Amino acid sequence: MQLRRGCRLWWIALLAALADRLTKLAAASASHGALIPGILNLRPVENRGVAFSMLWGMPLVTTMLTALLIAGILFWLLARPDAPALSRAGLWLIVGGGLGNLYDRLTAGGVTDFLELAFVRFAVFNVADVCICAGAALVVIGEWRKERRIRNEE
Repeated sequence: MQLRRGCRLWWIALLAALADRLTKLAAASASHGALIPGILNLRPVENRGVAFSMLWGMPLVTTMLTALLIAGILFWLLARPDAPALSRAGLWLIVGGGLGNLYDRLTAGGVTDFLELAFVRFAVFNVADVCICAGAALVVIGEWRKERRIRNEE
């Protein structure tokens, strides 16, 4: 029963990984330029590192690190089915984003980034990265709400 509860939101990971894959395929065949003028540009680049190109040129390390983090999150999801639903949803979103980037690492040796903010100098990123960041935000909010609820009950 606990295993079932921990796995209930697996489809979020599937949708996140699928959205990442489809957008990377679309970006590969699209022309560079403004997606939303003044806000978001399409600029495909290859990232052989992790966030902000850290660990550049270390494909085995980045691939193993990504796989270990995904495995750790999956273990946590299965071991803690009592975690808040919002936190579990966020973790499944992180797993999906991680799987999207892991697929790139295993098949191409690096991650395809293609989304560039036009209004600020920032790293180029992809849908998997957005899923990972959004998932992390959901985990923080879910855990914050849980702690707040516990304090209010005391």
